Amino acid sequence: MRRIAIVGAGQSGLQLGLGLLDTGYEVTIVTNRTGDEIRQGKVMSSQCMFHTALQTERDVGLNFWEEQCPAVEGIGFTLVNPETKQPAFAWSARLERYAQSVDQRVKMPYWMEMFERRGGQLIIQDVGIEELEQLTAEYELVLLAAGKGEVVKQFERDEARSCFDKPQRALALTYVTGMKQMSPYSRVTFNVIPEVGEYFCFPALTVTGACEIMVFEGIPGGPMDCWQDAKTPEQHLQMSKDILNKYVPWEAARCENIELTDAGGYLSGRFPPGVRKPILTLPSGRKVFGMADALVVNDPITGQGSNNAAKCSKIYFDAILAHDNQTFTDEWMQQTFERYWAYAEKVVAWTNSLLLPPQPHMIELLAAAEQNHAIASSIANNFDNPRNFAPWWFDPEQAQRFIESKSCQKVA
Repeated sequence: MRRIAIVGAGQSGLQLGLGLLDTGYEVTIVTNRTGDEIRQGKVMSSQCMFHTALQTERDVGLNFWEEQCPAVEGIGFTLVNPETKQPAFAWSARLERYAQSVDQRVKMPYWMEMFERRGGQLIIQDVGIEELEQLTAEYELVLLAAGKGEVVKQFERDEARSCFDKPQRALALTYVTGMKQMSPYSRVTFNVIPEVGEYFCFPALTVTGACEIMVFEGIPGGPMDCWQDAKTPEQHLQMSKDILNKYVPWEAARCENIELTDAGGYLSGRFPPGVRKPILTLPSGRKVFGMADALVVNDPITGQGSNNAAKCSKIYFDAILAHDNQTFTDEWMQQTFERYWAYAEKVVAWTNSLLLPPQPHMIELLAAAEQNHAIASSIANNFDNPRNFAPWWFDPEQAQRFIESKSCQKVA
């Protein structure tokens, strides 16, 4: 029986660990918080997962909240006119298959309990270089699936694949109840406010039940880069309302009766998006293999973090099974990561493009979607597989051809 250790009990680490247990591997997961500490702590992410990522959970029997969690049935987009403070254009389109968001405080503690019930060993411990040395001496493969912490920073930055070295947004999450629902279908409502930032929200399931997650992405130094001034949960909620009232009043109209879901239902912070090299060489010479957001750190502006983690878990799972009883060499690690990067590269490029001032052809594409439902539908459904944005999202000539190709599909 092959012995594998995973550091980190998030989306990718637990999904991979549970999948490997079910196929006969001996798996140990090391994490620095108990399930109760996670459950009773603050929210960690917004985690809206689209169909393909959700299917990777279904495939290993981990979709325990499918009936309970509200569905995200579509995507809506609004560009705010900075002069009039009104929408320059707005549209929405249904997803072919629904998305869902389950608070990690709900999901991860249950998955941790399930991991132990299925025979996995769960160790609660901080992990540094010394602990990695011990793990690599005892296990055939050690994977690092933690997205934060000092040990993650030991992985070398990949300069060729990293566009930014500083945070591109001041980020905030506000989990609320009492928001007026969208009709005729639920959706992500995505608002771009030039020179200010972005605001989007969508339905989710949290520790107290159904909710809405409000996501704020403020341009550093701009008026939405203000969360350090909110010292209490109440101040964070009020700041959320004030931003909506000032910049997106149609969203504020939905929020007249909102309240925080719980005392931990808010978060703010910032981090630089980037890519790290996948293999960490320890002082002993033994290797640690990184995965998911330990290596590919994506800004949440496109909602791809948990989707990337689930898809990375699937790719690594398949690669481990296919490797049978062979040694996990550096070459195997690099090749396995490259399979993931073949997917993630275009996701990162698309996300990074939205962190920069939009190019004219991008605005033209988004504006055309208001008049042509086929374009709106393509943009909305590409959130499930952002590779489909290439090449037309990135190239003016290809964008024009894409618009023309959709003209015959125009839906009233």
